[in-house]
Amino acid sequence: MRISAISLILLWAACSFNLHAHDNYQAGDVNGDGVVDITDVSALIDLLLNPSQCDVQEEDGVITYTVKGVSFKMIRIERAQYEMGLSSEQSPDGYDDELPLHGVGVAEYCIGTTEVTQGLWKAVMGTNPASDFGVGDNYPVYNVSWDDCQEFIAKLNELTGQNFRLPTEAEWEFAASGAKEFTTRTKYSGANADGLLQVAWYEDNSEDKAHPVASLEPNGADLYDMSGNVMEWCQDWYGEYDTDNWRYPTGPETGEEKVVRGGGFLSHARFCRVSARFRYPTTERRQFLGLRLAQ
Repeated sequence: MRISAISLILLWAACSFNLHAHDNYQAGDVNGDGVVDITDVSALIDLLLNPSQCDVQEEDGVITYTVKGVSFKMIRIERAQYEMGLSSEQSPDGYDDELPLHGVGVAEYCIGTTEVTQGLWKAVMGTNPASDFGVGDNYPVYNVSWDDCQEFIAKLNELTGQNFRLPTEAEWEFAASGAKEFTTRTKYSGANADGLLQVAWYEDNSEDKAHPVASLEPNGADLYDMSGNVMEWCQDWYGEYDTDNWRYPTGPETGEEKVVRGGGFLSHARFCRVSARFRYPTTERRQFLGLRLAQ
């Protein structure tokens, strides 16, 4: 199959204006790695030579993707403004890096209803990094570094022609707050202090292992496991909140560690709170570190 320069230009333009692309992503970033370079041309050629291996269905704001026989769902979150950080509901368990409570805006985006499963990871990567802390296609993937997640997402985007990514920290907290439109705050994602057992696998009920995704109750936005099961990598570098950069914040430009959010199956309740923040180097792999997709 011969590929003309005009075909490449037209396809690049089509990918650049993908309706699901995020406002913060550069035009021409076909493979979703945050950089426009020669690898995007390779991704374009691959799209021409290899038709998408992804079926997409959308109904009532829920998008279902099926990749190599494995299905996962994304929910559309409307553009909104909210107060991010340590609120009165999070006290007195909060830490200084959750301050100050500050207003932020998030653009419309989509986020996975569950954490990425081992089944999807295997379909894309051909391997399963899970070990002795819960193994099965419907269990969340874990033992993955931030760098591993970027490789997985790049391959997923090549397979699907989509522009998946990790959520920003601001997007993650808004979604965890439990409403498609921000109304009331809760200490945990979808529960008050007395209801954590109903929504999260954590220290008190996990038996020190992960559990199948979506096996407990969802939060108000129909998202599962945001307060427990595995902790989730975010796109941002970790740093102090920049209260001057309130519109679609993406964190510091550089750093040494990436943000991790949400409690995990080994976490004490105070670390399952919506505003709790964590960080690890991009190469760190732990039995409680996983991911959730955004778009």
